[in-house]
Amino acid sequence: MSQYLLSVHSVEGAARPDMTPEEMEASMSRVMALEAEMKECGAFLFGGALADPGSATVVRSAGDEMVMTDGPFAEAKEHIGGFYIIDAADLDAALEWAGKVVDCIKAPIEVRPFQHVSG
Repeated sequence: MSQYLLSVHSVEGAARPDMTPEEMEASMSRVMALEAEMKECGAFLFGGALADPGSATVVRSAGDEMVMTDGPFAEAKEHIGGFYIIDAADLDAALEWAGKVVDCIKAPIEVRPFQHVSG
């Protein structure tokens, strides 16, 4: 099995259709059902939603010192809004899970394998 990052991309300021409380509840139910399916199959390792990019702090090396700046690493409208880390047999299986996430949240998903470093 290999581990994959399924990252949920959001666009800052992009208009999303307003949801009624009932639509929001239905959406959350779909996400919770998908996460339950992932757990039942042994694919779910970890997942989470991230705070807005403005809450980020970037740490950089400046010679012998560490410099911290507020805000995201890059000034961009698109950012990672959340993610899943899954265990899948291969890329095809990871892509299948990503398709299910897209069906649930109606947002693009990037699928990226973790590198395996020996030693």
